[in-house]
Amino acid sequence: ISIMQQCDSPYIVKYYGSYFKNTDLWIVMEYCGAGSVSDIMRLRNKTLTEDEIATILHYTLKGLEYLHERRKIHRDIKAGNILLNTEGHAKLADFGVAGQLTDTMAKRNTVIGTPYWMAPEVIQEIGYDCVADIWSLGITALEMAEGKPPYGDIHPMRAIFMIPTKPPPSFRHPDRWSQDFIDFVSLCLVKNPEQRTTAKQLLQHPFIRNA
Repeated sequence: ISIMQQCDSPYIVKYYGSYFKNTDLWIVMEYCGAGSVSDIMRLRNKTLTEDEIATILHYTLKGLEYLHERRKIHRDIKAGNILLNTEGHAKLADFGVAGQLTDTMAKRNTVIGTPYWMAPEVIQEIGYDCVADIWSLGITALEMAEGKPPYGDIHPMRAIFMIPTKPPPSFRHPDRWSQDFIDFVSLCLVKNPEQRTTAKQLLQHPFIRNA
């Protein structure tokens, strides 16, 4: 709640207030009438086109740029946490596991998030910062294109072992996708966080500029 309260961006679901009802905490948020990106894929029973993916990623990167400038890490970027309003604007939601980086705490090192979307450095607990969200964004791009994240058929405990040890995942059928899209995903899925691209830089990528 405190992280959502501090955010005022058209790319992040607005927080209006919260209250207790018996033992439940209810959070009042901006209404996003079209549901999450994963809901939309499930209801239409199909994956998204490249144009749709580029548009959603553009909004999501704007949300991440806003958070990262404020040293906030979302930590659970996936299609289920990107909501669309009835105008078709995508917004980041579900800050249930978000973290704040302060100057005294240069890197976080708690394992949190959903395993299939987790960056290698988060799993290895070697400390991580905002670019951990960029890895998850790359996985989300693959999820939107293919319907599920890499290793999605594998038990989560086994996936947790594979993500840090295997080379970065990529498309199952690269021939179906443009070079720009493939390049965009490969920039997100760089295993070394020091070499990974930032949200600000990715907003300049041709795949996003042409969205």
